[in-house]
Amino acid sequence: MRIVILAFALVLSACASAPRSDPADLDAVARDYVRLQLEIGTHEDGYIDAYFGDPAIKAAAEAAPRALPALAEEADRLLSLLAVATVSEPMLERRRDFLRAHLVAARFRIDMIGGARAPFATEAQALFGVTPELKPLSAYDPVLARIEALVPGDGPLADRVQAFRDRYAIPSDRLEAVMQAAIAECRRRTLQHIALPAEEAFTLEFVANQSWSGYNWYQGSAHSLIQINTDFPVFIDRALDLGCHEGYPGHHTHNTLLEYSLVRGRGWVENTVFPLFSPISFIAEGEGNAGIDLTFPAAERLEFEARVLFPLAGLDPASAPAYAELRAAMKDLQGARMTIGRMWLDGEIASRDAALDLIQRYQLVSRARADQSLRFTEHYRSYIINYGIGEEWVAAHLAAAGDDPAARWDAMARLLSEPTLPSDLRR
Repeated sequence: MRIVILAFALVLSACASAPRSDPADLDAVARDYVRLQLEIGTHEDGYIDAYFGDPAIKAAAEAAPRALPALAEEADRLLSLLAVATVSEPMLERRRDFLRAHLVAARFRIDMIGGARAPFATEAQALFGVTPELKPLSAYDPVLARIEALVPGDGPLADRVQAFRDRYAIPSDRLEAVMQAAIAECRRRTLQHIALPAEEAFTLEFVANQSWSGYNWYQGSAHSLIQINTDFPVFIDRALDLGCHEGYPGHHTHNTLLEYSLVRGRGWVENTVFPLFSPISFIAEGEGNAGIDLTFPAAERLEFEARVLFPLAGLDPASAPAYAELRAAMKDLQGARMTIGRMWLDGEIASRDAALDLIQRYQLVSRARADQSLRFTEHYRSYIINYGIGEEWVAAHLAAAGDDPAARWDAMARLLSEPTLPSDLRR
């Protein structure tokens, strides 16, 4: 297979002669941008998802952070500089646009930290550069009818689906072996197409008491901590989902390529900081989900799960096709989560219990899992669009590259290693 060589060979040599700045001095704006983002992070836990730049800059930002009004003024100042910036080549134009979009998001988030709230769609556009077009819940009723046929019986459909899926939970004493095997295969397949530095690695850890099911904490120098939440049983299909999304070609791969191609390759320091509520998260979550089907086309996924993961988990491989059929149908309910989230946050659902009822009906989960899902929405708000709409946009972007898998991997590699915005996916 053709290998897409990125940051550590061709990109590095090409970047050696690339312009380091332009007449508007984007480098100076970028340095101030990093300090701004780190200072915002002192006002909101979790705002900075990753930072792998100069530790002294981080220490200085945390030692003397400005108040929110001063940070708002700084964001406005940097935006005014970018408004008159001229650039000398297309990649510098993309760099300028990337900085501008992330400063717009930062400016909006500063107001949110101060207590301001806006409608769901307005918030999503300001933070992620995307205005979500969501279907009404009634659009998912035909999907529920399909699932009714797959899981016949008495009682509420959510209970039947939950009981069916519970038979495919990975036993806790086998979870680490299954996850390690899944991530290893995600990595093997990704490395067939995307080169990563020899030192890249991850640490796998199991945690509890979280609203998310998995998280990648990028440490810099091509190292990540991947955490899996064990508050609830982990179903067998989540092994490859999490392995791809959090690892390869997902968040670990994305952050590694940004560091080696843009930070080390071009000296673009704005990429040393990853603010969670910003357009890059739309790209990251979208590619993390779209990367699953890219890495494991349906037939190949079923074969690998039945041959390797089911036996490791102590599950019957002969039942893998039935579970895969349900999984495919369940994926068509993905958009319902966003619709319910918007309705809840915009005040269209009367009570939290009513919201939980809708989640159970349209996400087909237990009450406890519905509560976990709603807690995630309450905390991350419009961020939830990044999973569903992000996946749709990235998948369409990859499909536009053609039917050749190598061309799609090439498109993915460029998406992960360049200053990409959601608007770039629609061009």
